[in-house]
Amino acid sequence: MEITWLGETCVRMRGREGVVVADAYRSVAGPTGRGLTADICTYSHAEHAAPWTPEDGERRTLGGSILGIQRPTSLEPAFLIDTPGEYEVHEILVTGVGTFRDDTRGGERGLNTAFIAELDGLDVIHLGDIGHVLTEQMLGEIGSVQVACVPIGGALSTTRAVELVTGLNANLVVPMVVGPEEQRPAALDRFLREMSVTDPQPVPKLTVSISTVPHETTVVVLEARPRT
Repeated sequence: MEITWLGETCVRMRGREGVVVADAYRSVAGPTGRGLTADICTYSHAEHAAPWTPEDGERRTLGGSILGIQRPTSLEPAFLIDTPGEYEVHEILVTGVGTFRDDTRGGERGLNTAFIAELDGLDVIHLGDIGHVLTEQMLGEIGSVQVACVPIGGALSTTRAVELVTGLNANLVVPMVVGPEEQRPAALDRFLREMSVTDPQPVPKLTVSISTVPHETTVVVLEARPRT
């Protein structure tokens, strides 16, 4: 499996079964997508943060993009998933687990869905714009994962991000650095220090298979590869 970070929380995961692209908002990938294609595209949250209300639950039952996502044109042929549930598309298993973008059950920034995709026999979780530590119930729904893509520098504090990673017990951790541009380097540095990572060497992509998964938790810093 190959994982590429395209900036913000946008990640492309490619396996033998197909390609999954997560959080390819137009603000990240551009209106056309600049050639970015996938079999499945997942969206963890609405593009703009807003408090969740019970009325939002009613709107989420509408067809199409339930979050109102306008995806890049190059991704229009892809199967779109933006709500919790279990899906099987092109022999790719995807599970969405409901979470929140804050630690007040969505009261400040709204809902979020963490998606687990099975590719090449590996389970990778994309946590989107999560803003809290996972509960025992959520961890039970998620199950065992080998790779975790975690937002750093957003609603999660460094301590909370490390606690979240510890709870998942993933073999590989991929930080997705978000938040104000000028604060991102410091946010990543704090996270790496807390994870006891010294002298990180960013790489263009992560390539991993069942036979190469490390036994101990390893943080892999990816270079942002925006589509050009």
